[in-house]
Amino acid sequence: MNILVTGAAGFIGYHLSRRLLDDGHTVTGLDNLNDYYDPQLKKDRLARLGVDVDPARPPDPAPVTSGKFRFVRMDLSDRTAMNNLFADSGFDAAVNLAAQAGVRYSLQNPHSYIDSNITGFLNILEACRHHPVSHLVYASSSSVYGANTNMPFSVHDNVDHPVSLYAATKKANELMAHTYSHLYGIPSTGLRFFTVYGPWGRPDMALFLFARAMTSGKPIDVYNHGRMERDFTYIDDIVEGIVRLIPKPPAGSPDWKGDAPDPATSFAPYQIFNIGHNQPVALMEFISELEKQLGVTAEKNMMDIQPGDVPRTWADVKSLFEYTGYQPKVAVPEGIAAFVAWYREYFGGRDA
Repeated sequence: MNILVTGAAGFIGYHLSRRLLDDGHTVTGLDNLNDYYDPQLKKDRLARLGVDVDPARPPDPAPVTSGKFRFVRMDLSDRTAMNNLFADSGFDAAVNLAAQAGVRYSLQNPHSYIDSNITGFLNILEACRHHPVSHLVYASSSSVYGANTNMPFSVHDNVDHPVSLYAATKKANELMAHTYSHLYGIPSTGLRFFTVYGPWGRPDMALFLFARAMTSGKPIDVYNHGRMERDFTYIDDIVEGIVRLIPKPPAGSPDWKGDAPDPATSFAPYQIFNIGHNQPVALMEFISELEKQLGVTAEKNMMDIQPGDVPRTWADVKSLFEYTGYQPKVAVPEGIAAFVAWYREYFGGRDA
């Protein structure tokens, strides 16, 4: 297949692009290489995909190609450029992973979430409308569950009470996708990711932040005084789920009823899945395993929960398993060990 992956220089986008290339697909990777976190990490991810791009230089509209991988430096909010890319490329499928990420960052920079997550996603939908693809897969988030405390989180539950702007934009993406699926027949699947971690991860995520502080002899910030649980999901399991989904677009459910609407499905070619490990882990256990792997005991700053955070997440992945056979395999000890091995090799004697 000829597949577009947006956010290809990001954590999940990089791993997905590499897997799709290994499977023999042609991949166009799109990224704006912004400085939300160190662009050097994005540059190094792209280098492993075979292309050399300098984020410090002004954007060059010309694509950079290596084998079956083509990289395009572009912003989703550029409507004309996005439309032209679709018109010229003939994509079979699109996977939208580009977004302004982070719950806490949305408290300081709300407008960037509207530009990237709302306007940018609208441009993706419009491009798919005018230049149809067989399947649009896009990143939603476990954060959409917000104030919902019914565990495990089910895609069949109502998610109308987000507690962060980031979560609200992801919920909006699901609503926008449904509208376009209904109006224009775009087969779309939204994936609610649950705390993805692993090698080449984002520096703003807990595992990376903890490792950086611990290896530097600095204390770590532990929110809600450690009374947190997360459905930590290893990157390879996430990628496996996406790869299984791409060739399985939804067709619409003949059993869907307007007087008893299921939020996860529709009469339109639209569906929502959780993608997680289905096994919440206490934050303190997660930290303990990292201490073991690093051989360092962390000094802990116990802090109150931050605005926009939720104390617990837990993914019900039954629907995804039934649809694709997806089943997460990598447990936290194995996943943290892989991250630590990468972290030590990547940074070596350098500062993280």
